[in-house]
Amino acid sequence: MAGTRKERKVVTVLFADLVGFTTRAETLDPEDVEAILAPYHDRLRFELERFGGTVEKFIGDAVMALFGAPIAHEDDSERAVRAALAIRDWARETEGLEVRVGVTTGEALVNVAARPDLGEAMAAGDVVNTAARLQSAAPVNGILVGEATYRGTSAAVEYREADPVDAKGKAQPVNVWEAVQARSRFGVDVEQPDTAPLVGRGRELESLRDALERVRRERSPQLVTLVGVPGIGKSRLVRELFAAVEVDPELILWRQGRSLPYGEGVSFWALAEMIKAQAGVLETDGLEQVESKLAAAVASVVPDETEARWIVGHLRPLAGLSADAELAGDRRAEAFSAWRQLLEALADTQPAVLVFEDLHWADEGLLDFVDHLVDWASGVPLLVLCTARPELLERRPGWGGGKLNAHTISLAPLSDTDTARLVASLLDQPVLDAGTQAQLLARAEGNPLYAEQYVRMLAERGEAEGLRLPETVQGIISARLDALSPDEKALLQDAAVHGKVFWAGALADGDAAPRRLVEERLHGLERKEFVQRARRSSVAGETEYAFRHLLLRDVAYGQIPR
Repeated sequence: MAGTRKERKVVTVLFADLVGFTTRAETLDPEDVEAILAPYHDRLRFELERFGGTVEKFIGDAVMALFGAPIAHEDDSERAVRAALAIRDWARETEGLEVRVGVTTGEALVNVAARPDLGEAMAAGDVVNTAARLQSAAPVNGILVGEATYRGTSAAVEYREADPVDAKGKAQPVNVWEAVQARSRFGVDVEQPDTAPLVGRGRELESLRDALERVRRERSPQLVTLVGVPGIGKSRLVRELFAAVEVDPELILWRQGRSLPYGEGVSFWALAEMIKAQAGVLETDGLEQVESKLAAAVASVVPDETEARWIVGHLRPLAGLSADAELAGDRRAEAFSAWRQLLEALADTQPAVLVFEDLHWADEGLLDFVDHLVDWASGVPLLVLCTARPELLERRPGWGGGKLNAHTISLAPLSDTDTARLVASLLDQPVLDAGTQAQLLARAEGNPLYAEQYVRMLAERGEAEGLRLPETVQGIISARLDALSPDEKALLQDAAVHGKVFWAGALADGDAAPRRLVEERLHGLERKEFVQRARRSSVAGETEYAFRHLLLRDVAYGQIPR
């Protein structure tokens, strides 16, 4: 048996079941039943794991899967619904196959050390029972989701209202929605409109404008990387620069792509998005159309036919026309050269901005290419703008270092004054009562996304007292915690028991690890922006630390079982 290491975690639970199979199985030989179920189980496991889910168990023709356990992601509820949609679509395309799916989100007690493949249960709690009830109530080839799942995914998934479900053991009917379809292929494609003016980021925006102007003036590539924790405003700055570019009298080519946290064939996804956008490639295009569009796009900026054919050949993996395996070994260096030459040709035609978003999710290949592009491109007005979380600098401590044409902008939390301005703007109230403002400032601690989520909750409830942690914020923080090593996470949870402020010596006393290891881990957590070291300690001879954000401490503490 595996060990037991339990945590309280917010998870999304998915139940799926074949319609009418139990009755049919009664008349079949057990071996025939197994022969029918085996490919069904394989396909369900594939779809669930493709979106980052963990299959806890198969019970005959039913499956239970967890999203957010053992490892949390900030978009677990969305991953679960996308997996459910994939299962439903497959069932619709398969003759004689019909399913019902239920999805709900809530807190569970999770044994993160469990081995589901050995029959060990991972999660327990009302959320599991509720998901099973929703699955039973779902229409044929339908997906019912609970309220928390709906709130966390409504921007990325289209829903229709459904009648509340009378679930066994529930005092009140459960509000549910039926998932219809995803609004985009990947959730990161969905942009939310900005609901408030840009606050407290004037200097950073000016730096971006200066970099773009320098690129145009000197006809020399520049790399700018915006680094900050989730919700701090990286994407907002990119949108503000784009808005400035849109009204610029001189035409500028803007191409943008994101690195994805999950999925197949995503190694160079961000670059592929840019190339396909430049060529006008659509998801519905056939292979011949894609090939033709690529050739035309390259020919428009590369007049030499031999060189153009060579470049197109190396673009084929990005456009899905050949396997990524063609980018291995020596061919990768040649592909990098071809991609760079195309981007140089585009920038030579008109100043270009290439935006690589969420570079912390990029694989090593894409990071190497961005490095290559900035090192080797020359004589063209090209701004390479990247956004990333601090984890990128953990993986690549020297990112952009040593390059005269590269710099990093680290985004700090907003001041209380700027946060108050943001909150007032979001609430459309120039003045808030002192108590409400103090509570919102304490919870947001300078993070614009946190402020926005709490303001939305305040607008729904009407009072600041007792506001719970928004699911969006909890998902982001839980995902960051689960991305730590087990030792780092355990240390952070120990620190959370002490409070927002703690001392290295106290953690070493309660930890089997020597003081030196505790200091090393705290230093690593400081680099990752989980904690910060005080310049002066209130305890003589001790190094004092504090959580960078009170909510980090709250979520870390909340994961510890009673």
